[in-house]
Amino acid sequence: MSDLHREIKQLIIDALGLEDIEVDDIGDHQTLFGEGLGLDSVDALELGLAIQKEYGIKIDADAKDTRNHFSNVASLAAFVTAKSA
Repeated sequence: MSDLHREIKQLIIDALGLEDIEVDDIGDHQTLFGEGLGLDSVDALELGLAIQKEYGIKIDADAKDTRNHFSNVASLAAFVTAKSA
């Protein structure tokens, strides 16, 4: 697991107050919403704000591909890397 993946997993846990989940409990390709980790739309907003604050990047909530970037930790890491470049 890359350091960025680990950071994002910890950010998810901290930002959403997931006290009963450890970093190693979240798979890199595990779906974050619905059947996967079980996050909802409110969690998506909170996570988006946390990502913006932590990495200093702008997230366009209306962009078509934003939902895809938030599908799992690996896609979030790729998004953060691309936006930070």
